[in-house]
Amino acid sequence: MVFELIFSIILLAAVFLALLIGYFVGVKLRDHYWQDKVPGIREDAIGKSRAVLAGQFSEQLAPYLPDFPYSPSEARFIGKPIDFVVFKGADNKKIEEVVFVEVKSSKSSLNQQEKSLKETILDKRVKWFEYKVPEDIAKKKN
Repeated sequence: MVFELIFSIILLAAVFLALLIGYFVGVKLRDHYWQDKVPGIREDAIGKSRAVLAGQFSEQLAPYLPDFPYSPSEARFIGKPIDFVVFKGADNKKIEEVVFVEVKSSKSSLNQQEKSLKETILDKRVKWFEYKVPEDIAKKKN
């Protein structure tokens, strides 16, 4: 009986020691793994962030680039879901055409929402709507 008790205590201590060693080895291996990976992950994140910022910057500068086919003063930046709406002829106070412009750089392509908007415009599913503010809201209250 005493032998079984001592054996059980030694066995429990061995299991506890094995778990403790396993935990510390696991922590060491995890830290070593991430120590090698983190610099690459950071570089990748910084690179992607710079690419996004460069894309956003070039989108807003597009009307001022030499090959932009419309007058920069007639282009209005919207950003989402389309980059610009150009009111062709606005400089002469006679709008002849409304042009939706999506700016892409490098190898980027239209996302699903942009494709949907393009189809809507090409299918001529575009309307004019005029909203009048109710008079009781528009009037100045004393």
